Amino acid sequence: MENYKLFSNWLNQILEQDITKEIKAFNFNIYEGSEDTYDIQLIGSDEFNEDDSDWACTDYFTSEEDICYIKRTEDIQHWEQGLNYITMLVERYLKEGEYANILKNAYAIGIGFVDGDIDILYHA
Repeated sequence: MENYKLFSNWLNQILEQDITKEIKAFNFNIYEGSEDTYDIQLIGSDEFNEDDSDWACTDYFTSEEDICYIKRTEDIQHWEQGLNYITMLVERYLKEGEYANILKNAYAIGIGFVDGDIDILYHA
């Protein structure tokens, strides 16, 4: 899974920064990129409500323009496949990533397309 190395290097660079302890939840925002990619951005929110996904709109912390680009392939052409694939990348990082503990210090970790639903991948 060559994309895992790309993804984990990107995430390591973001999480190496001084991430505030105020973050209650992280979300991996996914965009459908214009260059036939899935574009991933990490945000951290100082609020979390499992029943109201608007918590992910409060980006107390954000990777901003520091985006991870995953090239679309035949296997991940449709958005559902892209979401499943990127979810696998995040779950693998949570198991073996260098800074997984920083993400897991939050109350929750979510993932989803910016205009869609959020799946909660982790709960403290």
